[in-house]
Amino acid sequence: MTSPLWTRDRTSVATPFEADAHHDVVIVGAGITGLSTAVMLAEAGVDVAVVDAGDVGEGATAASVGMASLLQGTTLAALRRHHPASLVRAYVDANRAGQEWLADRAGGAADRRTAFTFGRGLATDVVLDAVRDAALEAGLPVREDTPDDLGGRTPVRAIALDDQLALDPVLLASTLARTAVDAGAAIHTGVRVSDVRALPRGHVDTDRGTLLGDTVVLATGTPLTRRGLYDLKTRALRSWAIAFEMDGDAEAPGGMWSEAGADGRSVVAAPSSYGRPVLIVTGARHPVGSAPSERALADELAAWARRTLPVGTEIARWSGQDYQSHNLVPFIGGMPRGLGRLRFATGYGGWGMTNAPAAALRVSDEIRGVSRRDRPQWMRTIGTRMTVPADLGRGIGEAARRARVSEGARESATLAPVRPPAEGDGVLARRGPRTAAVSTVDGRTRTFAAPTPLTWNDAERSWDSPVDGSRFAPDGTRLEGAASGDLRPAG
Repeated sequence: MTSPLWTRDRTSVATPFEADAHHDVVIVGAGITGLSTAVMLAEAGVDVAVVDAGDVGEGATAASVGMASLLQGTTLAALRRHHPASLVRAYVDANRAGQEWLADRAGGAADRRTAFTFGRGLATDVVLDAVRDAALEAGLPVREDTPDDLGGRTPVRAIALDDQLALDPVLLASTLARTAVDAGAAIHTGVRVSDVRALPRGHVDTDRGTLLGDTVVLATGTPLTRRGLYDLKTRALRSWAIAFEMDGDAEAPGGMWSEAGADGRSVVAAPSSYGRPVLIVTGARHPVGSAPSERALADELAAWARRTLPVGTEIARWSGQDYQSHNLVPFIGGMPRGLGRLRFATGYGGWGMTNAPAAALRVSDEIRGVSRRDRPQWMRTIGTRMTVPADLGRGIGEAARRARVSEGARESATLAPVRPPAEGDGVLARRGPRTAAVSTVDGRTRTFAAPTPLTWNDAERSWDSPVDGSRFAPDGTRLEGAASGDLRPAG
């Protein structure tokens, strides 16, 4: 198993759970989205409860590397390729509003840094030109730069944006949780949600009982319900992060670096609030469940870091998951068939540190009944979603990819019966049209029915679904994703 750099002892802010308690708003998820929403609503006098199966900031938030940037690698260029300039500007304004709110709450825990989108060689010039043009058109004061921080034989060209934020995401989550509790919110950690219903009022069913809410906000990466079929409207993507000590007296590169390339590599030094020099590299981005070996992907990323950067001892490695909408704009607002009682946010595409508080601003305005004309222009623009042919093409392409990987997983499954896998291994077994997930961890072999083809994650010892991005522990417990329940033992 892997553990994020930010995981360390924290003072609990959890409040006692009371079954059947009624609140104005129940928020599922104690990450940056859920906690930002809780702070905004609680400070406005709304009765709020937050519930999470883990600890505060333990999921996607802990997997983040804390880059709160408006430049966002090549995201703006990709948006502009398929959408009008007005939507790209609204996206930037939304993220700016989220960043400003975050900076106010993080205070001295956030470092101000320059963000770079960089590339090497002529092949990346077209991409960097598009990044520059889209950013300028959206009102960002970017500039050209040719920094030498990353070394190498080939010069680096970069598009730079000053005054962005680097922060410890778990420290931020803990700060937001304390602020929410001080404002009157309840936070229940270690409480697992099994279902969410809209009738006769908002119901959140948990392993400790039911919570009732006039409104329920799903702030869980991807919605914990099939309403709206958002698992089909997004791609579940996974990437690796590795933290290193610096080599000898070497200094970490300044700024925050995102490479123009499909691998999604980035480089960022841990913020000063972490307390010691640490350099983090991320990359190996891929659809969940598609990698033959997660361990090999992480090893390749570590090897790239050692070739490119003055790093020393590796001190942590971890993997994180995010969701990207097919039109590249996050889904935020009311859940279809939720009767106005269910709200959600998903599809940040790896840039949740600014998209999450932006989503919270919109959701909290909607819950508090702020009229549309009194909301900022970015909120009104993004609230009117547009589907363009490219969106449909990406959706069709994703459906085709899922069909291919599903068929490939079935065809590669071992015919049952199978021998118990070696320690730390898993195998997908097939008998007729049915498949079963068999793994051996800590000396125990377990077999579960696989409702969709699953692949074994050899680095994190989990079963990952290449179809909807759901992930399960070796004992069948749901870890994350669109699935609402655990795996069932094979009959």
